[in-house]
Amino acid sequence: MAQAFMTEPGQGETPGRTGSRAGRLVNWWRPEGMWRRGIVLAVLAVLLGLLMFLHARVPNAVGNLGSLLETFLPWLGLGILLLFALAVLRRSATALVALLLPVVVWVNLFGGQVTDKAGTGGNLTVATHNVDADNPDPAATARKIAASGADVVALEELTSDALPTYKRELAKTFPHSTVQGTVGLWSKHPLSDSAPVDIKLGWTRALRAVVTANGQKVAVYVAHLPSVRVKLEAGFTANQRDGSAEALGEAIAADPVKKAILLGDLNGTMNDRSLAPVTSQMRSAQGAAGDGFGFSWPAGFPMARIDHIMTKGMDPVASWSLASTGSDHLPMAARVKL
Repeated sequence: MAQAFMTEPGQGETPGRTGSRAGRLVNWWRPEGMWRRGIVLAVLAVLLGLLMFLHARVPNAVGNLGSLLETFLPWLGLGILLLFALAVLRRSATALVALLLPVVVWVNLFGGQVTDKAGTGGNLTVATHNVDADNPDPAATARKIAASGADVVALEELTSDALPTYKRELAKTFPHSTVQGTVGLWSKHPLSDSAPVDIKLGWTRALRAVVTANGQKVAVYVAHLPSVRVKLEAGFTANQRDGSAEALGEAIAADPVKKAILLGDLNGTMNDRSLAPVTSQMRSAQGAAGDGFGFSWPAGFPMARIDHIMTKGMDPVASWSLASTGSDHLPMAARVKL
């Protein structure tokens, strides 16, 4: 009688629905399962792609969220890598296909910055550096800048205590100089028409001078726009920076000299819409002729390019970052063709 209740091995079991390890493996790799799994990951991938594609539509009305997003926009690529890893672990074909959207958007936005676009030639090398008001060794910083090979150097965040040191250390390499407020310009070529630029701060953090090089006149602007802060109660506080950017853009647009170079710490990236009064009329040397993203701040682990070299009426040929000098910013350099 007992044998009547026995079944053959596997009898009465549904393939793929057994609780055995082999059955679970079959169900894991079943094609329809690969498409059904990872729906949440797929939705997240689409949302990430739309966020990057429509970043200009993110409003600034609340905490300047749009500018905050645009400041660190390239880093959203890490979200793609994370979702890719989760999609592979989940064995989700749906999520992997959905990831094509953010990948295409990211490559369209930043793919050109990954490659080396530096060329040869050029006849004027410029550099800019926020030397840090709390720099513990301004003399060493100045010597490194003097050895950079630049023809024209802009320094920002100069203090009254450190200024004599910078003047002394840079004088032999750069015989021409002008300092206005907390920004200065040193040049191997003659300077003229030096004057502060009003960027609506109440104190001087920008200047303009004309550099005469290779028989041509170039209006060189040095600017240090106000800092921005991320606060829980106020979000991305950048209103003062934005107002200064507008004033600086107006000054550059009205300049009678056709060729212009902007050097400085703008406390914002080229993606930040609030810098449009400046970026809309000038070319980024790093964007046009750089190698990589050219992040300049913070020096220990650069996450954003807020130190800029921009040109108007001339072509940048190459752009690169210099070695750390002890400041919290990295110096940036570029070679342009007048």
